Amino acid sequence: MKIILAKNYSSSALQELVRRTPESKCGVESKVREILQNVRKNKDEALFALTKQLDGVELATLRVLPEEIKEAYKKDQPEVITALKKAKNAIMKFQSSIIKREPKIRTEKGVNVWREFRPIERVGLYVPGGKAAYPSTVLMLGIPARIAGCKEVVLCVPPGKDGNAPSAVLVAADLCGITKIFKVGGAQAIAAMAYGTESVPKVSKVFGPGNQYVTTAKMQVYGEVDIDMPAGPTEVLIFADETAIPAFVAADMLAQLEHSEDAQAVLVTRSEKVAQRVQQELVRQLPLLSRQDIIRRALRSSFGLVFSKLIDALSFINDYAPEHLEIMSRDEAKIIPRITNAGSVFLGSYTGGPLGDYATGSNHTLPTSGYSKMFSPLSVESFGKKMQIQKVNRAGLFTIGKTVETLAEREGLDAHKNAIHIRYKRNYKKLS
Repeated sequence: MKIILAKNYSSSALQELVRRTPESKCGVESKVREILQNVRKNKDEALFALTKQLDGVELATLRVLPEEIKEAYKKDQPEVITALKKAKNAIMKFQSSIIKREPKIRTEKGVNVWREFRPIERVGLYVPGGKAAYPSTVLMLGIPARIAGCKEVVLCVPPGKDGNAPSAVLVAADLCGITKIFKVGGAQAIAAMAYGTESVPKVSKVFGPGNQYVTTAKMQVYGEVDIDMPAGPTEVLIFADETAIPAFVAADMLAQLEHSEDAQAVLVTRSEKVAQRVQQELVRQLPLLSRQDIIRRALRSSFGLVFSKLIDALSFINDYAPEHLEIMSRDEAKIIPRITNAGSVFLGSYTGGPLGDYATGSNHTLPTSGYSKMFSPLSVESFGKKMQIQKVNRAGLFTIGKTVETLAEREGLDAHKNAIHIRYKRNYKKLS
């Protein structure tokens, strides 16, 4: 990890760090577009062919059968199933607290306006595979969908080389009550859920993280369906002062980097000594990890950034808008109110990022690549929408009717004016 002294960098050079110059996307958009068009036209036929071509697996059926789910419980260790159940309970507890009945608001005499939550009826969940299985992501997506009340939940996951879906993923899906599970991954899975095939139902909104092909596919089908967010390569930014424990800081950076070669970890501090000690810990801990080859490649785009002033450090953090933000500082109470852009925040030396990935109850599907400036973490709210309702009685009509008539006349919409005026004539002999 390179250590950068911010005082030696121009503002434009710091902006380049904020932009997280991505790995070349040459050809990704066009390749994804071809896949989408293929699936839209050829449906299941395209899914079978693409799974054979891209995953090296020839499937007899796309849908996971009930007996495969039963078998999954036998394949995984009891402690894994217990851990999934415990994580599920924490997620349910937090997510269940989010949706609250909103009060009716009286805006004028006789005029009441309020909003009510309604679930999206059909949703599609994408759970990545390839280098690892992610049953925790199933919980993070499936539990909010269940709490929201979505009638139909479709889940797509890439098959392994044996042609099976990961057993832990199937167990997690079963714990969430998901029965429509399909062995299809990548951009073709997003296409299947967006357009529908003979096997995979068309949905109204697609959720879930993935690689650049998956993210690009989600962006390209947006409009045909809604999407949760452009969730790309994962990242963590850690703000650490002299009170931080370097071993903890380094461990959390390495934990995030093991996801993929294009992950990024950033250390922001006001102490060059802290940066150097974290660097030493990275060197010490890395050889002990099983995914060190992936981490080494990810470290090439990771860095430590040393600022002289706290205000400049916080400005950079807000500009970078990290997916995960860890604050290990004696001044956390002063810092957190000044953070405006972050997906999920972890306070204190003992709130390691992996705790939020699995068991605090917060969601780990988060906006990356600076999108926390405009997107929120996934939650039960993401699986529904608010419907606004208004009720106006006769007194309310008299209270606001003239306002509507005046503005409608000014805008040249006489039918709008008439729709109010006709009610006056019916209810009042003498207009006011």
